[in-house]
Amino acid sequence: MTVHMRDWDAFVTPAENGAVHMDLAVEGITCAACMGEIERGLSRLPGIRNARVNLTSQRLAVDWDRDQTAADDIVATLSQLGYKAHPFDPASNKDRQDKTGRQLLRCMAVSGFAGMNVMLLSVSVWSGNATDITPETRDFFHWISALIALPAVAYSGQPFFKSAFSALRAGRLNMDVPIVIGVVLAVALSLFQTLQHQHEVYFESAVMLLFFLLVGRYLDHNMRGRTRSFAENIAALKAEVAGRIDPDGLVREVPLSKISAGDLVLVTSGERVPVDGVVEEGLSEIDQSLVTGESRLVRADKGTQVYAGTLNGEGSLKVRVSAASGATLLDEVNRLLETAAQAKSSYVRIADRAAQLYAPIVHAAAALTFLGWLVFGLGWQPSLVIAISVLIITCPCALGLAVPAVQVVASGQLFRSGVLLNTGDAIERLSDADTIVFDKTGTLTTAEPELCASLPKDDPRVELAGRLALSSRHPLSMALVQATGALVPFETVTEVSGAGVETIHEGRTLRLGSPVFCGADPQSVDMLLKAHPGASILATCYGDSQPILLPMRQRLRSDAVETIAQLKARGYGIEILSGDRKGAVAEVADALGVSEWSAELQPGDKIRRLDALKAEGRKVLMVGDGLNDAPALAGAYVSLSPVTAVHLSQAAADAVFLGERLSPVADALAISGRARRAIEQNLWISTLYNVIAVPIAVAGFVTPLMAAVAMSVSSLAVTANALRLRIGAAK
Repeated sequence: MTVHMRDWDAFVTPAENGAVHMDLAVEGITCAACMGEIERGLSRLPGIRNARVNLTSQRLAVDWDRDQTAADDIVATLSQLGYKAHPFDPASNKDRQDKTGRQLLRCMAVSGFAGMNVMLLSVSVWSGNATDITPETRDFFHWISALIALPAVAYSGQPFFKSAFSALRAGRLNMDVPIVIGVVLAVALSLFQTLQHQHEVYFESAVMLLFFLLVGRYLDHNMRGRTRSFAENIAALKAEVAGRIDPDGLVREVPLSKISAGDLVLVTSGERVPVDGVVEEGLSEIDQSLVTGESRLVRADKGTQVYAGTLNGEGSLKVRVSAASGATLLDEVNRLLETAAQAKSSYVRIADRAAQLYAPIVHAAAALTFLGWLVFGLGWQPSLVIAISVLIITCPCALGLAVPAVQVVASGQLFRSGVLLNTGDAIERLSDADTIVFDKTGTLTTAEPELCASLPKDDPRVELAGRLALSSRHPLSMALVQATGALVPFETVTEVSGAGVETIHEGRTLRLGSPVFCGADPQSVDMLLKAHPGASILATCYGDSQPILLPMRQRLRSDAVETIAQLKARGYGIEILSGDRKGAVAEVADALGVSEWSAELQPGDKIRRLDALKAEGRKVLMVGDGLNDAPALAGAYVSLSPVTAVHLSQAAADAVFLGERLSPVADALAISGRARRAIEQNLWISTLYNVIAVPIAVAGFVTPLMAAVAMSVSSLAVTANALRLRIGAAK
């Protein structure tokens, strides 16, 4: 369905300081040069405050003054630049990206299959030219090659043809223009020479050229396509409606847009809290781990602050709204995430920077070569063959493969170490990191709590408590089940909201839950907390007997101490930023020997600390999980998230590590360092190749076939250098 120009205003939303904002999905973005061209082109429009392109998702975010420029003008400018725009939608954009990947794969398969067959025919002709092939047989082989090459080039070259023609229509050049010129000239000249019964034609050069280019482009697309904009994860945490309690006492479900600060809303059992507010009535427990990183369920009663996106437990709550849709902490997290992601998208990869001047230099070299040989008296056909050779031999295959080849090999090494990459340039940024900031809960520690003291031996109440714990979904209860190995639950169990569970066993009451619920002595609780700082206390009591207190806490990952010591020995600065309680964070910091730490932080606090480190010139690797870490993960120079993290944090992170151990963090840094050196070596290889090969081609000592072979050898050289990572040779 075509979107008319007048419809673009429907996709404009308010932004800060009176500006407006629009997100667009832009087709045809292939490299950092495209990003710069779009951003510079739009910046020339009056009233444009900010225009940022995300290379990975091909998303353009624009902020501007609506009084000076219309939304239609922005789309029209993009069209003039040769780019087609759509309203940005994560789902449809993902479909377009997947479709592009499938097309590249098909084109690569066709060109590879055709190239092998044409090359087989060409080898026969070359051998025959040196021996006794008849002109009729040679022409026959040439025509068969043409029948294979023409449809293969027409199909496989589509990604380059579309890109080049769009650029030319917009009056600009990109890296695909010389590729298309070289391919078209090689095919056209080959047809002409076939009609003239010449000994040499260059169909194999054109097809193999496309094949190697498509390999590089597919690898790059595949690597960049592993990360997407996961705005739907935020949407999944946000309630669409809220139960507003009207003055007449009736509860009416209304859209969040109809909820205002001061309204009273009802949050029933198992619902996500739709707004930020303060509990006025009710008793429950709130899972705030997505917001604060705190592992414990938080008791919620009158006066408790609750946040949108958090999950209510068994009780019902009446909440007085302090911030409604668009102004909640969850919305703030979303805005921080978007801002950080856009800032990170301005990172320009080494290969893209090196390739920006490629197109004009190659065109000039080929044109001057053609004209030069004409001036020296060589015929137009030989001069054109030499010019085509220059175009082909300077093909950016090696340059295009320099980065993705290493990325693919390094990502395999990282996978074997338990690290999965989300972004294509994560390896380069991991190698630059000099400071590592860790979250505590679920990152330095395991996600599940466990007993930090021995269970009382031969006490039947412990076994009964384990059986009772089977009826509770509380994390502490689940830890008790694991510790006791209980298998048979009680048939009748009553859950007391915000307190615990109880049942009647042999005429006596059995309880499991908070110390207060079980009637524990506060002094005993305090003494236990002094012995186990940062622990959570689970209590159980049976009849009139003295309650048993069970301290629980999350334990450090098994190799956390060793890994942190290793990272410190390598010279990395280590810091802990956590939303958990000070006592719990201090205990972990002391155990790991980390002197720099902060606790009870909100998402904005973490962003501000990262900004302060950035201002000091530090390049920060952020390692964390939980919704409160998502903006920090996106805003850091580079980021890692454990696989146990919420989906949003995994989407914000540049890489995810698997397993219970922390060692993948150290492995990721080590492998990335080796990979970065391999990337730099590959860039030098491709540069030296052009420095040596281009003058030889200009001098006329290279045929298009030799140029294609040389180009292939340069591609194989950078690929082989990348493969050295597998045997640890790239050091």
